[in-house]
Amino acid sequence: MLGPNDLVFCSGTLLAGSFNEMVEAAVAGGYRAITLWPQDVQRARAEGHTPEDLRKLLSDNGLVVADLDPLLNWSDQILPGPGQAAIELSDEREFYEIAEMLGARSLNLAQGFGDTLNFDAAAEDLAGVCNRAREHGLIVTVEFLPWSGIPNASAAYDLVQRTGCENATIMLDTWHWFRSGADLEPLRTIPGDRIGSTQLNDAPVEAWEDLPRESMEARLTPGEGVIPIADVVRVLDEIGSTAPMGVEVFNKTHDDMPPAEVGRKTAEATRRVLQQARS
Repeated sequence: MLGPNDLVFCSGTLLAGSFNEMVEAAVAGGYRAITLWPQDVQRARAEGHTPEDLRKLLSDNGLVVADLDPLLNWSDQILPGPGQAAIELSDEREFYEIAEMLGARSLNLAQGFGDTLNFDAAAEDLAGVCNRAREHGLIVTVEFLPWSGIPNASAAYDLVQRTGCENATIMLDTWHWFRSGADLEPLRTIPGDRIGSTQLNDAPVEAWEDLPRESMEARLTPGEGVIPIADVVRVLDEIGSTAPMGVEVFNKTHDDMPPAEVGRKTAEATRRVLQQARS
């Protein structure tokens, strides 16, 4: 079982990488687990890998799958707008198929489109996902995005609470937390068992005008920016969170780096931050 001392290599850290390269990066950094997007599995199977091949690759390298990410069309309220119709959205069933194929700990969802949300209706939709995910042994994490109708940790906790589902939790991404106001106090009010997963990353003081683009192209490795990640980790420890430490560093420079270098660099930097937080 993954815990707060385990590092998870998030798929977005090697966005252009193959399944094999992601495993290579995770092994080089001493990660315990990886996260997967459906596209990662689709690409691996298109390259000729069977489910048995993928299971063996994970097992031989001592890795498990943590989060399946991201489910965006979990509510009828959340649909692509004009100009976004061509965005390919993975069906919820595809995540469950991957969970059955490779095992997984959690299913992460977010409001990828729009900046408003009816929380009563969304809670019903989220509860439906939680009930279906439970049948596959998954917890569900809600990732807040500062430009969405779930803009911060407090809003995510409100939505999670409304479901009444024990497996409804929050994904705490330090980049999104920082760009949504960087307030530690709301985090202290959330029970530790409601933090399902984390994604650690860093950022400079000044934000881009286009936040979604910055989020997908220019995050920094933990310790390279100004996010008080160590303070966030201390709060997580204070509230009793047992969520593993995911490392999600979307950065275009990783496309030109050897996967093993990406894995080592991100893991070593993250461990330094964790040591600072827990020394």
